[in-house]
Amino acid sequence: MPLLLGLDSSTQSTKAVLVDAADGTVVDQRTAPHPPGTSVDPRAWLAACDQAVAPLLDRAAAVAVAGQQHGAVALDADGLPVRDALLWNDTRSAPQAESLVRELGGPEACVDTLGSVLVASFTVTKLRWLRDHEPHHAGRIAEVLLPHDYVSRHLSEPGTAAFTDRGDASGTGYYDIRKGAWRHDIVELALGHDVALPTILPPGAVAGHTPTGRPVAPGTGDNMGAALGLGLEPGDVLVSIGTSGVASTVSPAAVADASGVVTGFADAAGGFLPLVATMNAAGILDLQAAWLGIDHDELARLALQAPPGSNGVVMLPYYGGERTPNRPDAVGVWSGLTPRTTRSDLARAAFEALLCSLADAVDALMTATGGGVRRVLLVGGAARNPAVRALAPAVFGRPVVVPAAGEYVARGAARQAAWALAGTPEPPSWSLPAEVVLEAAPTLAVREQYAALRDQA
Repeated sequence: MPLLLGLDSSTQSTKAVLVDAADGTVVDQRTAPHPPGTSVDPRAWLAACDQAVAPLLDRAAAVAVAGQQHGAVALDADGLPVRDALLWNDTRSAPQAESLVRELGGPEACVDTLGSVLVASFTVTKLRWLRDHEPHHAGRIAEVLLPHDYVSRHLSEPGTAAFTDRGDASGTGYYDIRKGAWRHDIVELALGHDVALPTILPPGAVAGHTPTGRPVAPGTGDNMGAALGLGLEPGDVLVSIGTSGVASTVSPAAVADASGVVTGFADAAGGFLPLVATMNAAGILDLQAAWLGIDHDELARLALQAPPGSNGVVMLPYYGGERTPNRPDAVGVWSGLTPRTTRSDLARAAFEALLCSLADAVDALMTATGGGVRRVLLVGGAARNPAVRALAPAVFGRPVVVPAAGEYVARGAARQAAWALAGTPEPPSWSLPAEVVLEAAPTLAVREQYAALRDQA
């Protein structure tokens, strides 16, 4: 069977996996780091892509890229970046998001057209920020791409026109979720003039070819790639703990939430991907470990020594502002500290805050979709932490399924590449690797004390 190459061009790195088309088994993989920050020269992603794919591309029959959503890759008439790309987790455009929501007729009007209420993460808000704060850059913008579009075109033969898919397009804020088309009028409203946008291709299409003739699939956003890589079905809730925290599910119909908590994205397979995202996730644990002067293993060991509720210590983990709830200017808040507070209490409170934030996301998702939860799947780098594994089923109040560790965004991109190569109506069916089911007695009081602090802050 042929081999497929899938890339995850994430906030932190490029991860490339080479998989067997027969069953999705990973046969080789590589990674290359990205620069830190919320404003990054997108050419660094191309260098990381080249480094990661160099040993793999010649072995692949087709390739696809899944990438971090929302980032604004603004290019001039020569195809060069006019400035560093503003990423999804750059909150400077929060005032612009509020203005655009008003100008588009309010939250309900936004949802009706775009599927979501605009927040600072969305690409269109970054275009408005450029118009307002860097008009010298804004005036030079001739084309706007998403991160995965930019990397996909780099892998394609020279002269290939930019392309994208409906999944990643639905996170821009200028994609009509019902008509499946760009809203150039919204781009012009935000930026002050129209720009070229990538062609939106249907699921399973061949978007182009590499210089050596290998098919390139349309690619997609990272959350859509993860759904493909894990084979999500209705009733499955995927909770991912990485740079961001994400709860998502698949749906045959669009989901409209005028509160703005649930974003009504499209997916990469012809359906929809209602999603709730938090800006603060694994970084909560990074900070706590640094403050206590320990590594993550010791942080987990300490946390598991404390009782549920951390002896009354509670924290809101909104260190860099927050997307859900929409508090872009928020900071972290600690409560319940006393002379009796221990290092174990501080460690456990960080894990409980992370998981309560994600449990809130799951609850909001289920309310908006009106569906029940068949199973909760837990992935991401932090899903390997023993304290996360021990506390997640207790905080979520239900069993949690942890698939074997893997790069599921990149695997989803590889599955899309296999789909384009096969030319079939549906993507290939790949089973999940071995999984572990975690169970624990629910700790409802932990959710209650977290909610009390959240609602008064």
